[in-house]
Amino acid sequence: MPRCFWCSDDPVYMAYHDQEWGVPLRDAQRLFELLLLEGFQAGLSWITVLKKRERYREVLFGFDVQRVAQMSDAEIDELMLDPGIIRNRLKLNAARRNAQAWLALEDPVALLWSFVGGVPKVNHFKDRSEVPAVTPVAVEMSKALKKAGFTFVGPTICYALMQASGMVMDHTLECDRYATLANGG
Repeated sequence: MPRCFWCSDDPVYMAYHDQEWGVPLRDAQRLFELLLLEGFQAGLSWITVLKKRERYREVLFGFDVQRVAQMSDAEIDELMLDPGIIRNRLKLNAARRNAQAWLALEDPVALLWSFVGGVPKVNHFKDRSEVPAVTPVAVEMSKALKKAGFTFVGPTICYALMQASGMVMDHTLECDRYATLANGG
């Protein structure tokens, strides 16, 4: 099966590419999880985060936004000792802060999807060189999230979130998933 250029032959990566990446996601808890995971990925490879995702689900209470928002400093200190996650205090503090900011929003899912008018933007890229890392819309999303109190939500992270959650569909034309997702499914 032809896949996007970024997908390696790692079974975890292939499953993610084939079943999740670019599929429109409107479930609040899963979007919250993805937002935090994209923040944890900053400066690292996505496969690193994917391989640690199950452990993150365990230690971050299944990404229960209420519980993550209430994490104590002592719990973050304990997480800093866990080799199963990316041990970065700034990112762990950001997870708590982002949960608090998420809860302060009236409808975080609607806010995120508002940047694409509520419907996926389907791109038609032939080559990897055409796929951007940042777009003006991602810059707008970043500014809005930062204004709402989020951290680790720069434009690159926001665009990665948009791609992963299907707000934008960036599977390239030669990818087997392109036709399915470009046609809404």
